[in-house]
Amino acid sequence: MAIVFLLGLTWASSAEGQGSQRFKVVHRALLGGEGGWDCLTVDAPTGRLFISHSTKVQVLDVKTDSIVGEISDTPGIHGVALAPEFHRGFTSNGRDSSVTVFDLRTLAVQQRIKLPARNPDAIAYDPVSKRVFAFCGGSAVVIAIDAATGSIAGSVPLSGKPEFADDDMKGGMYVNLEDSSAVLAFDTRSLRVLGRWAIAPGTEPSGLAIDLDHHRVFSACANQKLVVLDTDRGRVVSVVPIGQGVDGLAFDPARQLIFSSNGDGTLTVIHEDSPDRYTVVENATTQLGARTLALDLTTGSVYLPTAEFGPPPPPTPDRPHPRGSVKPGTFVILTVRE
Repeated sequence: MAIVFLLGLTWASSAEGQGSQRFKVVHRALLGGEGGWDCLTVDAPTGRLFISHSTKVQVLDVKTDSIVGEISDTPGIHGVALAPEFHRGFTSNGRDSSVTVFDLRTLAVQQRIKLPARNPDAIAYDPVSKRVFAFCGGSAVVIAIDAATGSIAGSVPLSGKPEFADDDMKGGMYVNLEDSSAVLAFDTRSLRVLGRWAIAPGTEPSGLAIDLDHHRVFSACANQKLVVLDTDRGRVVSVVPIGQGVDGLAFDPARQLIFSSNGDGTLTVIHEDSPDRYTVVENATTQLGARTLALDLTTGSVYLPTAEFGPPPPPTPDRPHPRGSVKPGTFVILTVRE
């Protein structure tokens, strides 16, 4: 997951093309401020959106477009995991290799957990084991944290750089390994590795989502492919084209739809026709840089953060492909719906 987003990509389609889309940007909430961003998390029962922005979490009431609070001092934040049964939230702070624990009701910080591993990136809560899992890209390991106490419960070596992860609601956690183009699964209670599967022809997977009913794991890959893995048989059953610069992925089981948020300014929408067959519905226009997302399953809304960018600086030997900086005051949350 990247906090600063790719430039040099083109807009996906014209305004006229967006008019015929099934999925459209129906709202823009301008938050402003400075700095980059990464993931965001929906708390559907409260209508709040937890947004990783620079060194803080901004909490947005999506009904009123108002910031109702923030969790500050989260350096290099990547993501937020929610454990509602304990009324607690958890942030992954990549820059100082820590996890901040906060009260979901008051947003007050309760605890700061220093991790025995570097650069926590993805973070996920598993309700079966009652644990939070911080996936540390700098150490190729995942750290298990007791959600009730904040104590470290153990770790799982991953033999690869983790990206997004999700649980199967049965005590299994699946994670993309970006540098080895594989999916790894482990037991959230015993912390034992259950399997590891190559997802060729996909490379550098980031976003991950799961179809719980059909035992399919979806991996969004950097080479513009969505790979579908049958976890029962441990094999790839389908490969679907997606947009460029993907990071986020979500699955809506009610509508049988997969959403891939792409930095090129598109949202690839894919229908699951059957567990092994998939059809691209459309590549809906969003905005350049909108490469992470959160899906509210109760409303069907897809939320995507992005901003406007300045021109990139001249290339140097150390930075042959420099990125432009985020324009202050332009950070925005897009809402996409049918």
